[in-house]
Amino acid sequence: MRWTVVDSPIGELSVAVDDVGVCGVHFGPVEAAVEAADAVHDPRLAAVTAELRAYFAGESTGFTVPLSVRRGSEFERAVWRQMTLIPYGETRTYGDVAKAVGDPGAARAVGVACNRNPIPVIVPCHRIVGAGGKLVGFGGGLPRKVQLLELEARVALQRAWS
Repeated sequence: MRWTVVDSPIGELSVAVDDVGVCGVHFGPVEAAVEAADAVHDPRLAAVTAELRAYFAGESTGFTVPLSVRRGSEFERAVWRQMTLIPYGETRTYGDVAKAVGDPGAARAVGVACNRNPIPVIVPCHRIVGAGGKLVGFGGGLPRKVQLLELEARVALQRAWS
């Protein structure tokens, strides 16, 4: 794995890539990322850094960088795939996602899968909310979740009205 640290409005993000694609995003600096200053020259790291910067600037509403997910149960991977299908600026409930992956009674398991998401922001677990739109749970903390949802809502409105 090769690492870099990306500054963002929600704080520093440590981003890891392997030979396939992005394999990790962590909130805050990870020691391996801080020590890997020379990794910035890696084309995969450069691509994901550019896409994250465009996302936070409101210039991009999606990610095209390849992902490399090598862990997780079949259920977790299904949840993570479903997250990528939630449109920018929209949310789904844990129950909605459970239904979409074929297990309507698994809302709590969806929450666990969200918590284990190895690539937050890019695989948008922040778009999943509790019943009735309640903001619950986020590995990066609820203030970051609110910031991400507000960013997407603002950009979606600007695009709709321009």
